[in-house]
This record gives sequence, C-alpha cells and structure tokens, in this order.
Amino acid sequence: MDISVVIPVYNEETNIKILIPQLKSVLEKLQKTYEIILVDDGSSDGTFKVLKKFAEQDRTIKLIRFRRNFGQTAAMSAGFDVARGRIVIPMDGDLQNDPEDIPRLLEKMDEGYDVVSGWRENRKDKFFTRRLPSYVGNKLISMTTRVHLHDYGCTLKAYKKEILDDIQLYGEMHRFIPALASWIGVRVAEIKVNHRPRKHGNSKYGLSRTIRVLLDLINVKFLLSYSTKPIHLFGTGGILSIICSFFLLVLSLSFKFTFHTVLSNNSAFLLSIILFLVGVILIGMGLLGEIMVRMYYESQHKPIYFIAEKVNFEPESS
Repeated sequence: MDISVVIPVYNEETNIKILIPQLKSVLEKLQKTYEIILVDDGSSDGTFKVLKKFAEQDRTIKLIRFRRNFGQTAAMSAGFDVARGRIVIPMDGDLQNDPEDIPRLLEKMDEGYDVVSGWRENRKDKFFTRRLPSYVGNKLISMTTRVHLHDYGCTLKAYKKEILDDIQLYGEMHRFIPALASWIGVRVAEIKVNHRPRKHGNSKYGLSRTIRVLLDLINVKFLLSYSTKPIHLFGTGGILSIICSFFLLVLSLSFKFTFHTVLSNNSAFLLSIILFLVGVILIGMGLLGEIMVRMYYESQHKPIYFIAEKVNFEPESS
C-alpha cells in the first residue's frame, strides 16, 4: 500500500458527503495504491450512516466507529494503528483541508523528508478565537521544541509510516507529532497549503483548547529533553535550591552575630530551611524518576535510540 489517508470525523454529515468524492478524485489521479480510513469519533448525527454507505460501495474506504467521543488525537491514533500505507496522510473532515494539496505533500516527501507539514498561511478562521491563539501557540511550541514550523495545528501532514509506529499519542498530542518525531531524528519540511472556509457545521474547538495545548507542551518538552534523564531536571532544581538555602543561611547568621537577632524570628533563616528541604525532595524525585525510567526501558526492552539504516550487518534471526 502506497498511501493511507486518515480522517477523524465528528458530526460532519454534510461535509463528508462532499469530501469523499473530492478526495477519491485526487487519489485516483496519483496512480498509486491507497486506502481511506474514516474514524467516526462518536458522532451523534447521521455521520456514521453516511460513512457506512460510502464504505459499503467502495473497498478502498475503511471505517472505524468509536462508542463515544474520545477526541481527535484518539481518532487519529486509531487510524494510524491500522494504516497499511507507506505514507500516512491525516486530514480534517470539515472540508477546510484541500485534497488537492496531497500531491504536493508527496512531491516534497520524495525529496527525502520523513515528515511534511502543511502551513495554512491564509487561514480562513476567526482572528481572536482561532488565528491569534494559534499564532502565539505556534511560536511558543517552536521555541520550546526547537522544531520551527509556522502551523503545528494544521492536520494536513504527511508521515512515513515507520515514524508513526514509534510514537504513542495521548491528550492533544497529535499536533506535536513533528516535534516528537524530531527526537527520533527525522527530516521535517513545511509547505503552504490551501485553507478553505467552513461552510457547513460548527467548529469543535474554542479558546479552552489553548490551556490543554499549553499543558501538553510542557509534557512534550519533558519527553524531548528529560524522558531518559529526569535527574537532570529535578536534580538541577534541587541543587539550585540547596545553594540558595546556603546563602540565606549565611545571611541570617551574619545578621545574628552583627545585629544580635533571634534566628527563629529571621525570615531568611526560615526560608533557607524550606529551600533546603525542597532541594532534597527534588533530588529524591529525580532519583525515583531515574529508577522508573530504567524499569520502563529495561523491562520492556525499549531502545533509547532509533537506527535509520544498517550496512553490512547480517540479518537478525527471528
């Protein structure tokens, strides 16, 4: 299988009727083997009936139905798990992603990239509730992860299947796949894509999503920088805390002998004790984290590295 297109769908009865024929037309012109994986994320309207009708008429269309709404990340993950294509292309089911951009994504992949991300430069969304939070979020994500993309939120992307096989998705993590994949050492590119205004149905996202994205960003930063060395994060904070407590102790002692103050009434002395205890706790958390990391990787024989290619090695026996 050359291409797997994964489309999470939630209450898009009208849009999906238009999208599938458009998508089929584009994919047929590529003259490649393909499959379209539709994931109904617990729709409450007639979306599933429409999807099922398409699937019954066309064997290239695969359908997954969730028992309830689990969210876009879960729907994408379900599609990725069953995808058989060498290249996996997720896209939205609301008609705002243009199927005509798929050949351009594939052309960029042919230049040797592992991930190609879409950039909705002329985004057709409301400014204050969608575009402005997205702009700030993209800048923050790029600075934090050091994977510089203009548009992390664009669903339309292309991935090599083996990249997705090494990534587990939780929360709202689907938008961070390029950043997570950078830990493996992939080549990431970005191209401008068309973004169409929503004509049917309502958007499923609002400003509340911004908080969830920020929390997931903290998680991603930890995974990228400290997932195999938590002592470096907690230990650094613990040592700095202990150093600060030492200086505050010296300051409080100097006040005692110079001005004859009582230590128990000295806020600097009390703060030094608190900072020392915080430092010890942080270092202890780092050591516990190290033990958990070793248990996770060693018990499941998970690698802490990913090999792109081997040359002149004998094939491993099964």
